[in-house]
Amino acid sequence: MSVYSSLLIRPFTVGFSAGTLLLLAACSASGPEPEAQANSEPAPSLVRERLAAPAAAEMHVEASQKRMAPMAYAPAPIADILPPSYRDESREQYQAYADNPVFAVAETPVSTFSIDVDTGSYANVRRFLNGGQLPPKDAVRLEELVNYFPYAYPLPQGDVPFGVSTELAVTPWNPQTRLLRIAIKASDRSVEELPPANLVFLVDVSGSMHRREGLPMVQGTLKLLVDQLRPQDRVSLVTYAGDSQVVLDSAPGSDKAKIRAAIDQLSAGGSTAGESGIQLAYQQASKHMIDGGINRILLATDGDFNVGISDFDSLKQLAADKRKSGVSLTTLGFGVDNYNERLMEQLADAGNGNYAYIDNLREARKVLVDQLGSTLATVASDVKLQLEFNPSEVSEYRLLGYENRALKREDFSNDKVDAGDIGAGHTVTALYEIVPAGGKGWLEPLRYQATAKPASKSGELAWLRIRYKAPGEVSSRLLERPIARAEAKPMNAASEDLRFAAAVAAFAQQLKDGRYTGDFGLAQSIELARSAKGEDRFGLRGEFIQLAEIAQSLHTSGSTPVRVQQ
Repeated sequence: MSVYSSLLIRPFTVGFSAGTLLLLAACSASGPEPEAQANSEPAPSLVRERLAAPAAAEMHVEASQKRMAPMAYAPAPIADILPPSYRDESREQYQAYADNPVFAVAETPVSTFSIDVDTGSYANVRRFLNGGQLPPKDAVRLEELVNYFPYAYPLPQGDVPFGVSTELAVTPWNPQTRLLRIAIKASDRSVEELPPANLVFLVDVSGSMHRREGLPMVQGTLKLLVDQLRPQDRVSLVTYAGDSQVVLDSAPGSDKAKIRAAIDQLSAGGSTAGESGIQLAYQQASKHMIDGGINRILLATDGDFNVGISDFDSLKQLAADKRKSGVSLTTLGFGVDNYNERLMEQLADAGNGNYAYIDNLREARKVLVDQLGSTLATVASDVKLQLEFNPSEVSEYRLLGYENRALKREDFSNDKVDAGDIGAGHTVTALYEIVPAGGKGWLEPLRYQATAKPASKSGELAWLRIRYKAPGEVSSRLLERPIARAEAKPMNAASEDLRFAAAVAAFAQQLKDGRYTGDFGLAQSIELARSAKGEDRFGLRGEFIQLAEIAQSLHTSGSTPVRVQQ
């Protein structure tokens, strides 16, 4: 047979094979799928084979077409060629947490938790609302929504790495209670002031990332960070699919063209050996460790691991073990439909890093350009808060959010217990809803228990303790200060920051079930946020108001609101 005839037949046979693979995938997807569970393991390997097979077929077709004609061929994203039934059922995974309970001060006067600076929940909720759906309830973490926004909190004084302030106002959704805000603000640092950075980009290039929201978004995100690199910084690029490999071995930040070229040449296909990729990334980070510098892995993935170690607890333990080497792990979440948010959020917690979800390049710029110092540089580690309420001033309380950051009382002074880190410029907001002594609360009075004796420290609402470790230290430092009893302000007289944080906190509760917000609905949350919009330099508060309006329309459209099932 002539070469010319062979060239004519080969595209036909390859095309026929590709078409057959697609037809088989469509037929397989048309059958019933098992119901997704809230805390189920990653999707079965069969789903991944459906993803990988069309990808392999497309690559063969691409190669054949390149031989036939000198024109560029761009295969369609897998998300677009999969049967419609694939998107009809969500395979996303979220960790379920019950809301913090109400505590009686007479029985449980002390509240202890680890701070959290993650913001991924907000961007993920935004993705659902912009898509015309209410998010899964377990995707809504109140503290991550509140902490997404910048606030004008007091800066640190003296040698303390962060400032601390408090404010008290009447709760907007319950006039019988008070909203106590504890605010922490770390001083910001410009990129030029940061220590040299040894960064490892760890990129998931498996088949599930072959979609618009996957690898192309990752590539655009990482190139934004490349623009911020300095000559003293180093960057490695590690990828994983069926196996893992080092694509770029620690190039200097001055060689931006080489780093961009390495990012641009990435392509997706195959299964997901995430554990193998994490191991290789830590090896690469240790190989180029910078003493006294920033040593961090940035993991970009949808979190759908299915080769090697893939169970949740083992992966968390791996990250917890590796953090002892001085290398931290930041997770950047991408993708839809099969997104494992549960793994992404807790891997970052275990790896002494932070978690963000990237739903668009504007969010990528916020995380890796506008807030690069916060993302990379740690100013205080293992930060724990403990509040002891005075029973003569407070009868009941509940902590809003931080359900997955709760600590035992004895954990507070145990320096071996891990807690959250604060990056340069980070703000942390903690909100307590409290019932003044003698006021009407949530709990019915007990018949047989003795009434608590008033504390001797009159004039104090509570006693605040904060423990933290300075960078590189193994022993914690203790800050203590009273929270003075003060006349609670009406909410309309409170600061803009407290009013806006209260609006976001109300919104988060309303997205879940509105158990504590009563008749205070989304319309009232929107109005409260509008009144506290302020200067809004980056437009983030205005965007929140728009999202709340979308959520309101989904709730009041006259039919059952669409909510993604887990």
